[in-house]
Amino acid sequence: MLSLRITRRLCNFAAAVSLTHNPAAVSNSIQNQNQKPLEEPALVKLKAERDPDKLFNLFKANAENRLVVENRFAFEDTVSRLAGANRFDYIDHLLEHQKTLPQGRREGFMMRIIMLYGKAGMVKHAIDTLYNMHLHGCKRTVKSVNAALKVLSGTRDIAAIEAFVNEAPKEFDIEFDIFSVNIIVKALCETGNLDKAYLLMVEMEKSGVRPDVISYTTLVSAFYKNNRAEIGNGLWNLMVLKGCLPNLATFNVRIQYLVNIRRAWHANDVMRLMLKIGIVPDEVTYNLVIKGFFQTGKLEMAKMVYFSLRGKGHKFNVKVYQTMVHYLCKGGEFDLAYTMCRDSMRNNWFLNVNTIHTLIEGLKKNGQPNKAKVIVTLAQRRVPPFPSSHLRSLQAVLSRS
Repeated sequence: MLSLRITRRLCNFAAAVSLTHNPAAVSNSIQNQNQKPLEEPALVKLKAERDPDKLFNLFKANAENRLVVENRFAFEDTVSRLAGANRFDYIDHLLEHQKTLPQGRREGFMMRIIMLYGKAGMVKHAIDTLYNMHLHGCKRTVKSVNAALKVLSGTRDIAAIEAFVNEAPKEFDIEFDIFSVNIIVKALCETGNLDKAYLLMVEMEKSGVRPDVISYTTLVSAFYKNNRAEIGNGLWNLMVLKGCLPNLATFNVRIQYLVNIRRAWHANDVMRLMLKIGIVPDEVTYNLVIKGFFQTGKLEMAKMVYFSLRGKGHKFNVKVYQTMVHYLCKGGEFDLAYTMCRDSMRNNWFLNVNTIHTLIEGLKKNGQPNKAKVIVTLAQRRVPPFPSSHLRSLQAVLSRS
């Protein structure tokens, strides 16, 4: 069992900005503005470069170019592509050099270095970065410790996570906060250590850190997924009893569970409860409830939910259209399936090719080849285009006698 000393710590940060209006400042401002257009193409070059050697040299040449270094996408994209090319030596060189520059004294920047090492799978480098932050004049707080903890959690190495959890607070005189604990709880749940995750949450509360909605939602979801619904339900009730109200994600977890056990009516009741207490369902909620009725053979009820929500002005995404068209085809309602598929395609929302395939076959069997042609024509106009093999298969179904 994990043993943690967990108490709350509030950290306040302040920054002072001095504005001057002397000629030198104005001159520097004009100079910086004049330099900016000259530096911007470096971002374009980095994005376009595919050769790892040239990419490395280009980034290295712009290592002190703030437009490059402070651009999160450019930094992450460069590291990601170098990792894809297995050039971890290049990543190490670039990131270690960044630590020596002025930005290396900022904790936020060092946290980014830690996370970049983690995304590249260079976990030891990430942890070493945390341990060596003081060498670059950078102060550690629980935020940078959490960044390293998140990298470790991605390895799913529970032994390594436990060792870090037991060592880091003493090593850095930093106490874990609720974000730390939620990272650990999630890692334990993802590795099947549900009981340990629950006991950690209990110990956390005894130590003075109150579980939040993320703590409970993570645990409830894990227990539902592992067919331990009695504990999941108990945690839901405990959460409410403790005054921690469920949010949209928590309700969606509950609805997903009810749909999985074929209790569509209960799932619909939960969605209605959400509306009653002021939590607005999202497309995930709608899709789950509609899918739940379809899966239990309540096709008319699924349609009623869809049209009722649409009549109230709710907007749907492609996943809802995918669910509707798929199950309407299974139920033989090809006219409505055609209308929904056509409307979805006109919005450039394209369904699964297998679903389109089934719809075309159904329309042809119903003696509606013209509607089938419309669907194929819309598929041909897809942006970006469908793979040619997909288009050929749809055309083959259309031309088949």
